[in-house]
Amino acid sequence: MPTRFLLILGAFLLSVLMWVDRACISAAKEDMATDLGFSDQQMGWVMSAFALGYALFQVPSGKLADRFGPRKVMAVVCLIWSAFTILTGVVRGLSAMVGLRFLFGMGEAGGYPTLARAFTSWLPMNERGITNSISFSGGRLGAALAMPGVVWLIGALGGWQQTFWFFGVIGILFAILWYTLFRDLPEDHFAVSESEATHIMQSRNPKRAAQLEHVEETPIKFLQMLRSTNMLMLMFQYVAHNFTFFFTVSWFFPYLKEQYSLTSEQTGWYAAAPLLCGVVGNWMAGFTVDRLYSRGQWKLSRRLPAAIGFALGAIGMSLCVNMTTPMSAVICMCIAIFGSDMILSPSWSTCMDIGGKSAGAVSGAMNMIGNLGAFATSLSFPYLVAHFHAHEPFFYSAAALNVVAIFLWFRISPDRSIAEELDAASRVTGAAA
Repeated sequence: MPTRFLLILGAFLLSVLMWVDRACISAAKEDMATDLGFSDQQMGWVMSAFALGYALFQVPSGKLADRFGPRKVMAVVCLIWSAFTILTGVVRGLSAMVGLRFLFGMGEAGGYPTLARAFTSWLPMNERGITNSISFSGGRLGAALAMPGVVWLIGALGGWQQTFWFFGVIGILFAILWYTLFRDLPEDHFAVSESEATHIMQSRNPKRAAQLEHVEETPIKFLQMLRSTNMLMLMFQYVAHNFTFFFTVSWFFPYLKEQYSLTSEQTGWYAAAPLLCGVVGNWMAGFTVDRLYSRGQWKLSRRLPAAIGFALGAIGMSLCVNMTTPMSAVICMCIAIFGSDMILSPSWSTCMDIGGKSAGAVSGAMNMIGNLGAFATSLSFPYLVAHFHAHEPFFYSAAALNVVAIFLWFRISPDRSIAEELDAASRVTGAAA
């Protein structure tokens, strides 16, 4: 078995851990709110604080991974977010909890950009789609397990605080294991054969024009990314994705429980279903990305799965407004999240395509802006419901964002790197001068 498959397994398990840690607050929401005396709006701030910290530290984390390598950076960020997971079960008071969840988000911010940087060095171009899908499907599986699993653990361990301590300790152990077994480059790994290392090195970089090879080596700054049309469109479409998806790991559990008068155990199983559908959507998109790319259809391999995914997201979120039973509501959300998770593989594969050796920073930038959508979801849902006394405005807003994102994807060009855009712009400026 190729050694790089162990990296994919590690990424899958890491993703499970990350999403269990961040999603368990949704399942524990009622117990936390009752114990700490928080209202729904206050819990909205607690949940959104994670999203804000997660968003703001994406680019710095990605740059650290580009500079110091994913081995050290991943071990450190895993230790950080695990420590704050443990502390979530310790602090009391609204301000302290909001600040702590912000720091927890800051720690988790390094997870996916660091993985993207590792994949750029370790994976051939035609394996990135399915690998991104496997990685993110681990997150969806983790979130799905968190819904009924946290309800059970709260009872088994004696409280919601002990549940956070349990997951924090697991994270610390994973950080130690990652640092022990992983290496930044496959050619430096003790278990990689010479033939596998040669295969990876020959196929991990996209074919670029000869005059751009020296440009690709230069680190890309954040302000330079903002001059890239590709990058700006990737950022906005990821806002639309996160606005839809983050609802499932923040407010969907309490929404179902209150709207349909369910028990916590019933709600846990219902809330897990859309996330499991997301796993299937992830895998289907990843397979499509790699299959189309292997046939020489680079642009279509990224555009088609994303466009289909956003179309399903818009349909699912629109249908949610007319549902009158928990089963029908869950089916609509399953459609939305199946589609929403089809976005992940083409989005992160495109970041690697256009970012090159700055893939960590580029994917971090997309994830940073995109997670402002998650921040907006956490706050907009309780406040819109309180203002309009209805859930419809939130679902229609999510559907509209999905529709806009469909059109953006047919203008995104994964075969045109940021370095190429900047080089072309500088040539035009030079010629005009």
